[in-house]
Amino acid sequence: MTKTRQRLPDRKSKVTVREVALMADVSESTVSRIMRNQGLVADATRARVMEAVRELGYVPNRIAGSLASLDSHLVGVVVPSLSNIVFPEVLQGISAGLRSSHYQAVISITDYDVNREETLVRSILSWQPAAILITGFDHTMATRKMLDQSGVRVIEMMDIDSAPIDAAVGMSHRRAGLAAGQHLLARGYRRFGYVGHDWNADRRARLRYDGLSEALSAAGLSFVAHAVGDGQSSVSMGRDETARLLTQSDVDVAVYSNDDMAVGGIFHCMDAGIAVPGALGIFGFNGLEIGRDLPQPLSTIRSNRFMIGQYAIELFLKSPDRPDTPTIIDTGFEIFTGATA
Repeated sequence: MTKTRQRLPDRKSKVTVREVALMADVSESTVSRIMRNQGLVADATRARVMEAVRELGYVPNRIAGSLASLDSHLVGVVVPSLSNIVFPEVLQGISAGLRSSHYQAVISITDYDVNREETLVRSILSWQPAAILITGFDHTMATRKMLDQSGVRVIEMMDIDSAPIDAAVGMSHRRAGLAAGQHLLARGYRRFGYVGHDWNADRRARLRYDGLSEALSAAGLSFVAHAVGDGQSSVSMGRDETARLLTQSDVDVAVYSNDDMAVGGIFHCMDAGIAVPGALGIFGFNGLEIGRDLPQPLSTIRSNRFMIGQYAIELFLKSPDRPDTPTIIDTGFEIFTGATA
């Protein structure tokens, strides 16, 4: 049953417009104009004010007067993408959790850009939401400061490998990588190749790689070849990077940053006449439907994405006020043996 939400004594940012104005050496009205993007302001002045805003973690309050003391029914949800099926499944879990509540989700997309995330978080917090559900731990310092100072529930989703601001719901990607490596070693693979996408945009993929490397190191091994593309993952990138990987060294298994990339690897092998898993094992991550529906189901790790979204919103509904001690909920993962590795 949903708990009745208690009003917070101070739901606005602890930093005032006056403090920003003093730091930037401008008037309070100038700060207000810049934050509302109204009127002409010199570029140098705007830059100085925004530097103070980021330094202080300032968030404007869009809810004026007596309305500022009312409880908001909005829950901010910040995800990096909707084109990647992983995140719509998380949103489905959030939607299911909200169904019997009086809260409404407001969804924002960062396109894997931490600076855009900062802008979106500042905008969401200015409307005094009841909570923010945000993807991962990679935030700018200004974003982290705003979230920390907001006083509302902040639930970081997908990852539990770092200390949360408030709460984290997800899985350990490093442990998933370690488990994948141990599984493949137990199946007799020894010459490992890695095919991935931009680690700067996807820290969780890097954590899985680190876990894989740990498993190989414990067995006295290391990766014999790498092919890592720029930008976001895709089936076509997986296909191209697999071709590049196989020109570097004789590998007996290729481990991919996710299932999209792994499916691209399978397509390359079909086109090149490479037997899977006879000549090359292929192993992905996520457990997507496309991998399960292949003639040979993709060997992969399944993450509980719907559960992550559902548990995240249920955590907020059960305890709407931020606790003194951070919370971590591990939704786990499972290895799907499949037929490709």
